[in-house]
Amino acid sequence: MADRDTRPAGSALADLPYRPCVGIALFNRDGLVFAGRRAREAGLVAEAPAHSWQMPQGGIDPGETPEEAALRELYEETSVRPDSVRLLAEAPGWYSYDLPSVAAGQLWKGRYRGQTQKWFAFAFEGADSEIDILRPGGGAHKAEFDAWRWEPLANLAELIIPFKRPVYQQVIAAFAPFARPA
Repeated sequence: MADRDTRPAGSALADLPYRPCVGIALFNRDGLVFAGRRAREAGLVAEAPAHSWQMPQGGIDPGETPEEAALRELYEETSVRPDSVRLLAEAPGWYSYDLPSVAAGQLWKGRYRGQTQKWFAFAFEGADSEIDILRPGGGAHKAEFDAWRWEPLANLAELIIPFKRPVYQQVIAAFAPFARPA
């Protein structure tokens, strides 16, 4: 696929807004967090497979609160139902990252420079068998992950695509108190 800039004519990347999104740190009873490996067809994937892991995240729909979006995105990406989680915390602020310029022209029709995210920590109170990343939402949603595992929160910054690392470092600092067995 050729790299093509599809931004509106005359717009500089720095002038574009951030896409409002949510991110979810889903903790199991052992204090580990859900990490999913991005499927190649799901969008921008790191060249090195070791950096293809991330926590669930996604856009906020019109009329949706960030917490509602977090619960919806969690279900759409993992099949974890809202009644299987308990809110632990909301990050104190919004964390933003810029996309590399080549990706900014490809993703979201070139309308955004990156994302600004409100992060939530949830305790997973269901069974691991509820998690279905290959047929999320009973098959109603496209799979964004092709593998998943429970991972220590502190490891996530090294597993994420490098341009998202500063956000993950903020998430790790905000949610560190939940990274221990319940």
